[in-house]
Parts: sequence; C-alpha cells; structure tokens
Amino acid sequence: MEHTNSSVPRLLLAADRSSAGKTTIATGLMSVLSKEGHTVQPFKVGLDYIDTSYHSEVTGRFSRNLDGYLMDRHAIIETFYHAMRGADIGIIEGVRGLYEGLESLSDVGSTAQIAKMLNCPVILIIDARSITRSTAALVKGYSSFDRRIDIRGVILNKIGSLTHAAKAKKAIEHYTGIEVIGQVPRKDSMRLTMRHLGLVPASEGLKRDGNFRKQLDNIEDAIQSIDVDKVLQIAKGAGKLPRVKPKVFVSSKEGVGNKKRVRIGVACDEAFNFYYRDLFDLFSLNGTKIIPFSPLHDEEIPDVDGLYIGGGYPEIFADELERNSSMRDSIASHAQADLPVFAECGGLMYLTESLTYGGRSSKMVGVIPANADMANKRVIGYVAGTTVCNNVIGLKGTKFRGHEFHYSELTDLDNKPQFAFQLQKGTGISDGRDGIQVGQTLASFTHVHPLSYPNLAANFARSCAKFSDRTAHSKRSP
Repeated sequence: MEHTNSSVPRLLLAADRSSAGKTTIATGLMSVLSKEGHTVQPFKVGLDYIDTSYHSEVTGRFSRNLDGYLMDRHAIIETFYHAMRGADIGIIEGVRGLYEGLESLSDVGSTAQIAKMLNCPVILIIDARSITRSTAALVKGYSSFDRRIDIRGVILNKIGSLTHAAKAKKAIEHYTGIEVIGQVPRKDSMRLTMRHLGLVPASEGLKRDGNFRKQLDNIEDAIQSIDVDKVLQIAKGAGKLPRVKPKVFVSSKEGVGNKKRVRIGVACDEAFNFYYRDLFDLFSLNGTKIIPFSPLHDEEIPDVDGLYIGGGYPEIFADELERNSSMRDSIASHAQADLPVFAECGGLMYLTESLTYGGRSSKMVGVIPANADMANKRVIGYVAGTTVCNNVIGLKGTKFRGHEFHYSELTDLDNKPQFAFQLQKGTGISDGRDGIQVGQTLASFTHVHPLSYPNLAANFARSCAKFSDRTAHSKRSP
C-alpha cells in the first residue's frame, strides 16, 4: 500500500518507566490487529534485538529499529516509509520511560524524540500497581512536560481489580481529559521469560520452551480489555508525515565489482539472532545473497564468499557449540584462508579460543587470540568511533556510531592485537579500542546499525567480492 503524506496510520506505545509492560502490550496489540486482518508494521525505539523478535513473530513482518542518536530525522523517516511498504498501520514500541534518552536536558535517543520526528500520536502505558489517583498526576505530568508530544490515550497496566481500574480511570479522565482506553490485569501468566540481556528471543522460546506459544496466547487474551477500535482511530488520526528522497535504501549503481552475485553466510539459530533487518535489505540492494546457516546444527559453513556472525547468546549454548567441532573447524580453516568474516559481540565471543560461563570453559573457534569470560561486567551504551586501519567493512578514517550491551570481557589477549576501531565514546574490548582484526576477520563488541554507517553493507560485500575473484583466479591458474 502506498501512503500519501496525510495517510500513514501510526501510533507510538510509550510508558512512564522501564518494565511498565510495553513489550507485552505492544506484542498483544500487534497480534490482535494482525488476526483482525490488518497488515501491521512493527517498530522499536532504540537498539533492542529481542523485543523486535516478538513483534516479528506475531505480525509476520520484520520489526525495524528507530534510534535518534544513531539516525538523523531524514533516516528515521526514510526507514519508516521503507518498512511501511505493503502495511496499513505502523505500531512503534518505545524504550524505557517516554522522556529517557542520552542526556538530562535533551530528548536525543528518547521515545519522545521519535514521536516528534514522525509526528506520531502517543498512547501512554502506566504501571498502575498500587496507585489510583496518583495515576492522574503521572499522566498530567507526562502530557504537560513537552506539549509537542501528543498523548491521545492511556492504558493502565498491572491492575489489581475492577475497583482499582475504575478509580484510576475516573481520576485520569477528570484531571487530564485524556481517555483511558484499556486496563490490563496483573497476571503472572503474562510474564515473559527473562535473562541477563532481557527477554528470551522469540525464536529461541518457540524452539526450546514448550509453554512459549501459550504465553503469547495468554498475552493476547489479557489485552482484550483494550479498545482496539479506539487504537485504530488514534492511529488513523496521526498528523502529516513529509516525504523524503531516499538516500540509503536505493540500489547500488556500481554493484560490488565482481561478475557473480556475492553470497554471504549469516549465522542464524538459537545462539545467534541479533540482527537488524535493514542491513539485510542493504545487502540485497548491493547485489548480495544471504545464505543462513547454523553454528549449532550444521556440520560446516555453506559455499559462501564471506561470513557474518551477529550477536546472541553463545554462552547459553556453549556446550552445544563446543560439541559441534566440525563447524568450528570449518569456520577456522576458512578464516585462515582469508575468507572475510565480520562478527559482533556474541560472534566475537564464538571466534575466541574459549568461552567461560558459570564456572565452565568451552572450546570455541580459535580465530581470535583471546578467551571470552562472562564476568558479569555489565557494559551498555552508545558507541562512537573511528576506524584506524583498512578492514572488511571500511577504510581507515571512517567514523561510525553503534552500541554495546554485554556482560563479557576478553582475557589473555595476545600481546599486540591489531585493533581496527578507536572509540571516542564507549568501552570496546580494551581501553576504548575495539574491532580485533586477524587477517580478513574483524570481530568487535560494538554492534553497528546500518543507518549509522550505511556503507557497511556495500563495503563488506566488496570485500567478499574480492575474495571470490581471488579464489576464482587461483582455481583457473595452473
């Protein structure tokens, strides 16, 4: 469906704080709307990989991330339109509290910033546990804090009883004039399984948890009190959204320089599933074919010109990864033969000599001369850096932004590792340095979002094309 400037139905689900129930309610609403016949395009504010997996599962469409620190207004709007192709409503799940961002005195990196960039109406989710009249004070404060934020409705979450809901609803509507459009009960059955980085990814839950599907059904049942017609009315009443000329999601005129279509193997299974769909779109626009493979279940890598091993939970599956020695040997031998390999966070950990978690050390691929240790050293935040040498995703002197979120660290580093990244913001692997480079392998704790570094896909595809051409030439040589 093509949208004109004034016909892009959309809304943003924000909250008064973290853990107020945004993902649960967003997933439930997306599921209900999808089953009613709407084509729902999901989005997530911030750089979360896991919440988006729930969105994608219930809508059948890949959820997209929107981040005001990594992406400028043009990129936010372009990404929104690119994702909305074929959809009739966009639902954006916020991050943390509505106004939480990078700084105390600006809304950079916040849910509020995205609401303003997309001129998007907001439904505010309130954690109403143990409060009634005070909910009105919360809503009044949030609605008056920034008058450019258009709060059109309120959903009360974690309600203890009908009396509790009635009191809070009456107070909010009396003191603020904003309608309460739903009251979601407090139920243990709605809780999604958590671990150290957040929720368990939907793909893992579906494969490994026999009750996971039932949990999703419980969430859908629990949000039946939300007035879905009112939700649609709010979305259809969104203000105008200007068109922008595409700058990122455009086909490459130069291609990647080789005569055949580049094939990139991407690690996709329960252990590795932290990826931004936008990057795969950019790979496709650069003439690249993505070949999924599983470090857990496959015996060796497929016939490809490069590997991309994203983040995930290799520590949870360390025993299985260790037992699959044929896959580890396959990756190691190809990396030693200079197959381009790009790895992020969990991928970095998998490429080390060993991974220690819960007192047990498991053997990993052995390409990176270090050991990974889950030391409960929490590192989270934005990253800004510069490449200090040529590498498989760019040339020396390239500036980039990204983020890091991990509990691991590298130990027993080689005396003089070659780092490709110098960080001006962030922690990295060691003293603000990140991106260990070994031959044509690049592995970092930094996750790079493609809209903060739009040449990543083309550059990596070009590195893979050069490898492919060299390999083809060597086979032809006597």
